[in-house]
This record gives sequence, C-alpha cells and structure tokens, in this order.
Amino acid sequence: MFKSKGFRFFVVGFMALLMAIPLIFVSEIVNDRANYNRQTIQSLSTEWGGAQTLNGPMLQIPVTARVKVKRKKSIKDPITGIVKTTEKGEVIYEEYDVEVIQHSNPLYVLPEIFNQAISTTTEIRQRGIFNVPVYRANSEQKITYDVSDLSRHVKSNETIQWDKTSFILGVSQNKALRGAAKLSLDGVDAKLEPRNATAGLYAEIGDPRKVQQYEMTLGFLGAQHLYTTAAGRENTVSMMSDWPHPSFAGAFLPDQRDISDAGFNATWEIPHFARSVAQISRENPEKKLQQSATLGLKFYQPNDFYQKAYRAGQYGLMFIALTFLTILLLEKSDGRPVHPIQYVMIGLVQAVFVLLMVSFAEQIGFNAAYILASVATIALLTLYAFVGLKLGNSSLIVGAALAALYAVLFLILTSVDYALLAGSSLCFLAIAGTMLATRNEDWYGRIADMTPSKIKMPFQKPQQQQT
Repeated sequence: MFKSKGFRFFVVGFMALLMAIPLIFVSEIVNDRANYNRQTIQSLSTEWGGAQTLNGPMLQIPVTARVKVKRKKSIKDPITGIVKTTEKGEVIYEEYDVEVIQHSNPLYVLPEIFNQAISTTTEIRQRGIFNVPVYRANSEQKITYDVSDLSRHVKSNETIQWDKTSFILGVSQNKALRGAAKLSLDGVDAKLEPRNATAGLYAEIGDPRKVQQYEMTLGFLGAQHLYTTAAGRENTVSMMSDWPHPSFAGAFLPDQRDISDAGFNATWEIPHFARSVAQISRENPEKKLQQSATLGLKFYQPNDFYQKAYRAGQYGLMFIALTFLTILLLEKSDGRPVHPIQYVMIGLVQAVFVLLMVSFAEQIGFNAAYILASVATIALLTLYAFVGLKLGNSSLIVGAALAALYAVLFLILTSVDYALLAGSSLCFLAIAGTMLATRNEDWYGRIADMTPSKIKMPFQKPQQQQT
C-alpha cells in the first residue's frame, strides 16, 4: 500500500506534523538561552548604573496654613483647684478652639524655559560571551522659573514659605551618579544633597524670586536606555552620542536627528501644551511627567539573533514540510520509496539547524552563523539524498531547493517588513508547483491497475471448464 502515491502523501504529511515536537523543544532551548542573555544584560546594567531617567527639575515651595483646631481641657473648681468629675468618677472636659500653623501641600513649580544638552560616550562590557553596551553621560541644563504669580494657588489662610524653597531633580538611581554634580544660581553655587525618600538630588535655595537663571551640570552612568522629561513650558533638548544604533522612544520622537556610523545627534522642541501636566500644582508632578512627557532612546543592539532564531523555529515546520514534499516528488516511481524513518532524520537535521545558528551566532554574529549553519545543513541533506535516498542526479534538485528555502528564510528573518510577503509567496509557489508536478499522477497506484477479473477473492472456488 505504501507504493501508492496518494497514501505516501498522507504519510509524509503526518511525518511533517510530527516534526512540530522537536521544533517545540528547540524553541524552548532558544527561549531559555534568550532569557539567560536578558538576565546577564540586566545584571550587568544594574551593576553599572541601570536604565536612567532624569525627571524634572522643579521647585518645591512649602506652604503653611493657619487653622483652628479643637482642644479640650479638664474643668477645675476655681476655688479648690480640684478637677471636676461625674458621679461615676469620670473627668469632665470642656472644648475650646485654638489657632495653629500646619504644613499644607507644597507648591510644585515646573520650569518656564528648560534647555538641556546630553552627551554620552558608550563602551561595550563583556560578561562571558555576552556583550552589553553601557554609557557615561553628562547633562548640561539651563533653567528659568516664573514665580511671580503663585498667590492664586494658595488659600486665604495659607502662607508661602519662600525662604524654604528646594530645587529638586529626580533620577532613577543615585548610585549611578558620577563626576560633576553642580547647581549654580545666577553664578553662585548651591549645595546639592541626595533626597531621602526617593532617588534624586535637592538643594535648599532660599527665596526663588531673587534668582533669574539656574544652571546645572550632572554626570552619571547608565545602560539600556536614557530618558529625560519635558518638564518646562518651553523645552529644547538635544542628545548626542557615539552609539550608531539609537532606538528613539518615549512620548515624543525627535524633531531632528542625524544618524551615522559615528553616532547620532537628535533635537526635541516641545511646548508645554503637548503634555498633560500642570505648570504649577499642589501635587508632586514627577509621576505624571514620567507617564506622559518622557523622551529619549534605547541603546538598541542590532544583532538580536535570539528573536530571529525563535522566528526561524516558527517557520521551521513549513520548511520541513516543503523539503519532504520536494523529496516525495523526486522519488523514483519504479524504485524503493523513502522510508518514514528517513523523513524523520531529514526533519531532525532541519530542526537542529536553529540550534546551530544560535550557538554560532553567540560567537561570530548572526549573518556568518546563518551562512555556516545553512551551508552545513544543505550539504548534509544533499549528500544524504544522493547516498541514502538514492535519488541520483535529482539530489542536485534537492540541494537547489534547500538553497532557495534558506535564502527565503534569511529574508524573512532579516526583514520584518517583507517577512509575510516572502512566506506567503513561498507557500503559494510550493502548492502551485506541486499541483503542476502531479497533474498526471495516478494517486491510486497499482490498485487501480488491477481489473476485477485479476483480483482473487478469498475462498473463491475455481470455475469448471465446460465440455
């Protein structure tokens, strides 16, 4: 029955589906390796300084309120001075109002004009076989504030404590701060201190109405990404770096950018109405700024071969099926058909191709690893078609078909935009080619050649000859 072409199609199709099992295991291995890579990057990045976000700067101005509160005191006999009690012996109290000064929610003032220039230099740190890009950054900020009309933000019983104003800048981690950390008010240096409750710096600056311009310089380390916030009414932010693969991210993309092999320059110009954060408020705006007003970049690594290998595993079943189909169509009709075990070995070789690609890519890069793994796979399967499957000169067709398949797979893995087009076109052409190659095929094989007179039924008595 296995000599029937139609039956062999069903068997080979079933064998192709079974190849999903090793592909699942291969994908899990790739995922584990990718997770190990991410954990290594995260660990080294955290030790270096971690992903950095500069949030602010802003002024925090304390506010006090004069309020009446109720107090109570025991009632004493005016003559004896003895505390009065009830019949049960409980002390009798009387209530009275007293005016006290309490702290209210402070005023938070965002910059009027915020100009920031950030420059970074990157270096590659290694841990085992993994490379992690990290950076050293320097931020130069020029800031002005408008504090001329804050009285409308306080109540009649509240008083602004101008002389206790603090300058605040938020960062992701204080341990990443390196080098310069300087704040000057109209050329006079202010003393910066680490914040207590959260990461960042602050300085007690006194009355901000006496200050025209603030200038700040900050040096820090970081990895993975670098963000800042559009904290001002008028924001001009520029970033420059020697990293040639920036992936700009955040709420705002740069208005201008220039990317080359030597690095990049990017500029943002953002007005305050592009963000949903109040310029003056009684609540800390840092969280809202991070949620709706971030800008910056990720230090993208172009050789993310783990994601490509995972996608190769997803397309693996289709490529194994197409290889099986090619061999099935090239089988000699008068010879011995390819055994299912041989199809299994062919499928396993193509499943292991993904592991070869990942293991080589960790050492020599994706492109070289793909070429090496695909050439080894194509050469092995072509040789096996000639020696093991006895396909003769048709083995060259198998090699050519495999070369075309792996060339298309390379296009799918390296170009996400054209992946669907290449994959769907390949499937359509494979089906069309199969229909054309089998247009004259006798799917019933030898069973159709047997006429009823040639079929011997069991227990059929031989016919007697007539005399």
